[in-house]
Amino acid sequence: MANLLELKNVRKLYGKKEAVKGISFEVGEGEIFALIGPNGAGKTTTLRMISTLIEINDGQILLSGVDVKKNPAKAREMLTYLPDEAGAYKNMTGVKYLKFMAELCANSPEEEKKSLEYAVSVCSSLGDAINDKIKTYSKGMMRKLLIARAVMTRPKLAILDEPTSGLDIINGLEVRAFIKSLTQTGMSVLLSSHNMLEIDYVSDRVGIIDKGLIYAIGSPKELKEKYDAQNLEEVFVRCVKEAENNAI
Repeated sequence: MANLLELKNVRKLYGKKEAVKGISFEVGEGEIFALIGPNGAGKTTTLRMISTLIEINDGQILLSGVDVKKNPAKAREMLTYLPDEAGAYKNMTGVKYLKFMAELCANSPEEEKKSLEYAVSVCSSLGDAINDKIKTYSKGMMRKLLIARAVMTRPKLAILDEPTSGLDIINGLEVRAFIKSLTQTGMSVLLSSHNMLEIDYVSDRVGIIDKGLIYAIGSPKELKEKYDAQNLEEVFVRCVKEAENNAI
């Protein structure tokens, strides 16, 4: 499997504070890669660097061979980013919002039509509510709409920050199933979550991140076997503790 995304010794500083401390990992074509760790671990900062929202201080990020720092405009053509706290125009109906966003993203009427049709199909579980105003939507409905908007252009890489945060069990399951389905079209997915149990289900590989460092990378099965753990929460605790003991 060829790599779509490569991070090489990437660092990010906010003043004197080093939020990301020289991390490296790859995401393959058609792969779901998850960064897991507690709040403040460096997950969102990493996603924002990849999505060109903030610049890296050192290292290199390559997306399909394009240097994200040197050519951010080209990189943005190949990716989409959905932040944790994304919102929408609540006085619009769902379908009008998707049409509005398709108009902004498309370079031709034909491209706009295809993007809108794909987005509507992605959130088909909304049913007739697609014609209701967004202000009437539950959080789960809103999240489905926003994910549909994020992937309507069928990017090479979809970056999703806490995609199921705050969702109930049923909506969470639906969103996770949809994320897994994205790779069937060849799309790669990079997501972050502090919910390590759901990541066990949805991801092909996982990066354990804490305090700006990546401590381990592997499939959920590989990591559980390596650390003799029943779930990724136990993997995280044992992995970080082992690294801290080795540093003493």
